[in-house]
Amino acid sequence: MSAGTGGQPDATRPPWPVRSAYLAAPGFEPVLAQELARRGAGALCWHGRLALSAQPPVASLWALDIWDAPQAHDVPSIKGAARIMRAIQRNWAGYAPMLHRRCALVSDALPPLRPKPFAFPATAPDAHLGAWTLLAPDRLLLSPTKSSPFVNGEVVFEENRTDPPSRAYLKLWEALLRLGRWPVAGETCLDLGACPGGWTWVAASCGAHVTAIDRSALAENVAGLPNVTCRYESAFGLDPQDCAPVDWLFSDIIAYPARLLALARRWIASGRAARIVMTIKFQGETDHETADAFAAIPGGHVVHLWHNKHELTFFWQREAS
Repeated sequence: MSAGTGGQPDATRPPWPVRSAYLAAPGFEPVLAQELARRGAGALCWHGRLALSAQPPVASLWALDIWDAPQAHDVPSIKGAARIMRAIQRNWAGYAPMLHRRCALVSDALPPLRPKPFAFPATAPDAHLGAWTLLAPDRLLLSPTKSSPFVNGEVVFEENRTDPPSRAYLKLWEALLRLGRWPVAGETCLDLGACPGGWTWVAASCGAHVTAIDRSALAENVAGLPNVTCRYESAFGLDPQDCAPVDWLFSDIIAYPARLLALARRWIASGRAARIVMTIKFQGETDHETADAFAAIPGGHVVHLWHNKHELTFFWQREAS
């Protein structure tokens, strides 16, 4: 057997019943392992990027997907594996880090699941979706329920390769898709640290008016949009009390997480923003404590998007009065 993440052995048959499973984004297995250790998830066995635990599910910011009701089944045949899943429900997403051909044959025996790339703006799918994998040729692990409505937590878009100045726009598209809400005409947005303008472009393309804050200039095609106003100043030097209320506050700033946390708290306390979408970027070691502090803010939550790198995304919405 090959060595797994964090020194754990990869195991086709874990030495205990699996009670939860956590899918890491590619390359982020060590970060997820650190987080799960902090949360008391117990010893892990790794099946590709899927961390298997004998403990009940725990909250995770870094997991793309959490299988919260796993079941293991002995399956002597491909049709037998499909028969078990079809008896439970229709829609299943397979994860195949090994036994690729056999997994493909099991998928072919299940009702078809062919997700198409999203055309933004869009909302997340609402159809019930389970997850499965083969731990061995004759051993099926399935979970009828899971945390993500997307296949293996992956969010794929019909990309715009012409207008955005960078690929950062995909993060905001995914964040807004997950929210099921995006800026619209008549709404106002403030984009902190906007250069080169990917997030400003998203909000402006939705029809909202965007004020972009950055000491550096935005890409010309974004700065020239009629519903974009550029202010060349520091995002951290901006006093929320001096700003008019906005419907959306965006931030994809490169900053230490603790400094960004203070910025988020200052804007929330000011009452000047109705909603916040903010990237928490990590340099070097992952600051799990600050990530947890973001997640503990009332009205907020934190996720690792498919389009995030070594970063998390913070969502916050003011409660209706």
